[in-house]
Amino acid sequence: QVQLVESGGGLVQPGGSLRLSCAASGSSISSYVMGWYRQAPGKQRELVAGMSPGGSANYADSVKDRFTISRDNAKNTVYLQMNSLKPEDTAVYSCKAERQLHGTRYNYWGQGTQVTVSS
Repeated sequence: QVQLVESGGGLVQPGGSLRLSCAASGSSISSYVMGWYRQAPGKQRELVAGMSPGGSANYADSVKDRFTISRDNAKNTVYLQMNSLKPEDTAVYSCKAERQLHGTRYNYWGQGTQVTVSS
């Protein structure tokens, strides 16, 4: 089992940057697929960025050139560096850990952190 706590959200102007952190406890993230998701009011939750245990990363097209996901296994923490932020990036950002055991997937979610991009 793993518990996740996000931090780093806030209010920024368009063009600004934020760095989100997802601190894990209870289990090492080294064996998990880690991901950042976001959900804006009235919209479905979408995958923003994901990273496999081996370090392979994938991004939504809308953030590919602006966001970077990374992990520090020693600190048991996953990060999302967000640059050149746009108003459409405004959403609640949540961290997810996924692991498969005996053919069954297990998903664990953090509480989410609000990111607001506005002038």
